Amino acid sequence: MRRVIRVLLTLTVLVIGIAAVAAWWGHRWLLQPIAQLTQPVIFEVPRGASLRAVAAELHTRGLLEQPQIWTLWARATGRSAALKAGEYQLLPGVTPDGLLQQLGSGAVLLHSITFIEGSTFADMRAALGRNESIRLTLQTASPEDVMRELGEPGVHAEGQFFPDTYHFARGTTDKELMTIAHRRMQEELRTAWNARATDLPLGGSYEALILASIVEKETALDSERPLIAGVFVERLRRGMRLQTDPTVIYGIGAAYDGNIRRTDLVTDTPYNTYTRAGLPPTPIALPGLHSLSAAVNPQVTGAIFFVATGKGDGSHYFSSTLSEHEAAVQRYLRTLRQR
Repeated sequence: MRRVIRVLLTLTVLVIGIAAVAAWWGHRWLLQPIAQLTQPVIFEVPRGASLRAVAAELHTRGLLEQPQIWTLWARATGRSAALKAGEYQLLPGVTPDGLLQQLGSGAVLLHSITFIEGSTFADMRAALGRNESIRLTLQTASPEDVMRELGEPGVHAEGQFFPDTYHFARGTTDKELMTIAHRRMQEELRTAWNARATDLPLGGSYEALILASIVEKETALDSERPLIAGVFVERLRRGMRLQTDPTVIYGIGAAYDGNIRRTDLVTDTPYNTYTRAGLPPTPIALPGLHSLSAAVNPQVTGAIFFVATGKGDGSHYFSSTLSEHEAAVQRYLRTLRQR
């Protein structure tokens, strides 16, 4: 009997010893950098994936030698249900325990998309369609339906989205990104309008948005935007037509071939500011922050004309009289011939 007890005690001690060694080795493995991870790797945790499935996929890809120990450790530390779906960038030096923490952190890899200042709503939708990380839900919807989906029925889509770079997780929808860009534009326009100059010939913030879109298309120089806005404000005050080519081009639409002709200037459309007085009915592009600011705080100098200098830097001559403007046009033509 004593012999049996001694054997049992010996076996118990042996089992405890083996377990202790295994626990020590397992804990040591959990805290050592993953040897197979020698360069950054993108790993995706699918929505609804179980801990076991994620461990198996990591093992299949050679990123986890001991998936059973990893899953046991996750359960023992109460993190078995903590994994969050999304893409993660795994970097060399991460340990199995660190990997568990990372996949439960929600710090997913972010992609980006840029809506360019001066681009149109159609350009923005094309950019969304080209980004393979975005889940498209409104790609075939009309502009009217898009705005209805965004809670803005009856609002024209052009100019309603703030141009900027937006970061997002894979699987984000086009609707979600457009919602963010639309709310940003509303906020920036509200801020700009609240800081507007007095006595502007504008009927409200929407007209400021329209003017800002024209300013955006007329110059690439931030320093000139207040001056450009000042010309248009002066023309509006005097009851002069704006006579700005970008609105005519917008009215031509898909038929525009890169050249604007005299027939285009005299062909009436709602956006032809040569044939119609006042602002066009809607914005013609996505204005940036500098154009929004210029539209509500224009630099009015009395100038009612401007023409490119031809110097290649995007700058313009500004004139207060027709004779000054005509002389500036001749300088521009001479500069072009010399270049």
